Amino acid sequence: MKILVVDDDQEIAELLEIYLKNEGYEPVIAQDGKEALSKLNTNPDVALMVLDIMMPNMSGLEVLKAVRKDTHIPILMLSAKSSDMDKIQGLISGADDYVTKPFNPLEVMARIRSLLRRSQNMVQEQKPDVLSVASLVINKDSHEVKTTSGDLVNLTALEFGILYLLASHPNRVFSADDIFERVWQQESVVSAKTVMVHVSHLRDKLEEATHGDQVIQTVWGVGYKIEVS
Repeated sequence: MKILVVDDDQEIAELLEIYLKNEGYEPVIAQDGKEALSKLNTNPDVALMVLDIMMPNMSGLEVLKAVRKDTHIPILMLSAKSSDMDKIQGLISGADDYVTKPFNPLEVMARIRSLLRRSQNMVQEQKPDVLSVASLVINKDSHEVKTTSGDLVNLTALEFGILYLLASHPNRVFSADDIFERVWQQESVVSAKTVMVHVSHLRDKLEEATHGDQVIQTVWGVGYKIEVS
């Protein structure tokens, strides 16, 4: 599988290139945001993007927003910034995971494997191919969510995973840890904050698409659910 690495630091790009090749991936390298979009356009089979935030001409967040208009490929952000707000901004903009510099290349490879595994099999349990919840139609095979009037709701891979998990278990409350372990398929001590950000962004998209329907409900102190009567 092709992995697009976008970083203006040549040493980091070359380091990740070596590790990716050792893992059996085909690295595609870009040194700035504009080149990244060009490489993605000429390599439509890219399976995942590793994207640095701080770059000249076009920042990683700008690239992220541009990419999310057309594709839902997993995106792993890299940044020298480590504050919570920087991480939250990246996640809200559509990133799937976040690693701060300096990083251990082995950890980056593990994150990449995890993201690819999730994108190929977002939820391991067998569920119906098409679900109807409120005024939404959720298609498992195409990873598409549409309103009953036919309008497409543009979700990231993780947002789709959260929605599908809740919709396929109506009236069941999932804690943030439950959602993180099932959708992200890994354990983490920061899962509650990460899930909260993704659910909040997912809610905004669903409410806009359904003209105000509160599809996902919060059970305070417990978790989240989709209630179906």
